Amino acid sequence: MTGAPAVVAAAVLAVAGCGGGGGGKSSPTRTAPTSAPPSGAASGDTIKTATVGNLGQILVDGQGRTVYLFEKDKGGTSSCTGSCAAVWPPVTASAKPKAGTGADAAKPGTTKRPDGSTQVTYSGHPVYYYAPDGTTPGSAKGQALNQFGAAWYVLSASGDKVQSTGGGY
Repeated sequence: MTGAPAVVAAAVLAVAGCGGGGGGKSSPTRTAPTSAPPSGAASGDTIKTATVGNLGQILVDGQGRTVYLFEKDKGGTSSCTGSCAAVWPPVTASAKPKAGTGADAAKPGTTKRPDGSTQVTYSGHPVYYYAPDGTTPGSAKGQALNQFGAAWYVLSASGDKVQSTGGGY
């Protein structure tokens, strides 16, 4: 997949040109990722918590990468496909994900995506990575962004969105 980073970079740049559209608050400039977005195939098999910046204890994958919910998703079904999924790659898993440290064992699950892949859910929310976070544990640059028609938030262990701003972590 040598073309994937270029596709993601082009998608990120296209989104950056569209603006955030978020309630009068401007978003800081985002840069394109320096590596391919995480595939999630192995890392999405575990959902746990970690302390990330001023966001406190939030959900991350097995590698410590931040995961997000998309407010446009309804009924456990993903609304993020195409160019949205290039910037916000779904966290995928080969089987039902396990709850790691700090996560509620009853909340991890899966849903089928339009392409047939299996996306991880937590408390019914399909979860995603943010491509500019790359594979860096503790990065939460996507927190409270408004892109592709709705806002994106990190999640608490209870499965609720965390509304504080991430400050580019």
